[in-house]
Amino acid sequence: MSIIHQKQWEFLKNKFEAGQLSHSYLFSGNNQIGKKDFAKDFIKLVNCQNEKKPCGKCVNCQMIEKENFPDLMVIKSEDGGEVKIEKIRNAQNFLSYKAYYGFYKSIIVEDAEKMNQEAQSCFLKTLEEPKGETLLFLISSKPEILLDTIRSRCQQIKFFGKQIENKEQIESEKEILEELLKVAGCNLAEKFKYSKSLDFEEQKLIEILNPFEKYLRYLLLKKTGTEEESYFSKIHSALESYPISKLKDIINLTEDINNKLFFTNINQKLALEVLLLEI
Repeated sequence: MSIIHQKQWEFLKNKFEAGQLSHSYLFSGNNQIGKKDFAKDFIKLVNCQNEKKPCGKCVNCQMIEKENFPDLMVIKSEDGGEVKIEKIRNAQNFLSYKAYYGFYKSIIVEDAEKMNQEAQSCFLKTLEEPKGETLLFLISSKPEILLDTIRSRCQQIKFFGKQIENKEQIESEKEILEELLKVAGCNLAEKFKYSKSLDFEEQKLIEILNPFEKYLRYLLLKKTGTEEESYFSKIHSALESYPISKLKDIINLTEDINNKLFFTNINQKLALEVLLLEI
């Protein structure tokens, strides 16, 4: 089994072998750099039937990989929306029973920052009163959105690396981004025409904001001479002429809208139009 993020792996493996594991960990870092796969590999390690090493071949390891292991629960948002309190209550019920195989009961919360306030408050109780041999992994690219009390009760481990993107994802993001950038620097009529053309039942605003925010950060790095090779280099827009201060303002606005999409019933069309006024 090939393990990436070797430094983080050795740290946790040593803690496990010394009997010093924490109940809860917060894995932070860019999206799609293998944080969830790392968590699953570590869960294989502590539940493996083959002399306590992640062989990847025993029944436990195979079930963990497919996420149908009875002692593992994976919590994630539906359709990119928020994680609601019902899922956290289900997790608490899951942890109330002893491990089926007698090892560790584990929970992975993907995009943990998407837990709404009720869900975070409920999850906090789980962190405050861990039961038995449990392991909780919060996976997040925006840990600052989580409650301070949640972050303080988790051992934080940072992950580094370039985001892994597949061709399908790149093409989809490129198409979405190019449509948005066509109206950058245009008059209000063109911008409102664009917003009216979108069906927010079919396409969520977050699907537009995510590639746009990545593009803004690329432009910011480009202006400072530190940009990395990316498909963004083939995309041109009026935003390239914006000063660094203006790009930072747009990034802050984009992040603010993104956060409100998780935690409030913000009007997606109105939120997009507010952003369009700035570009």
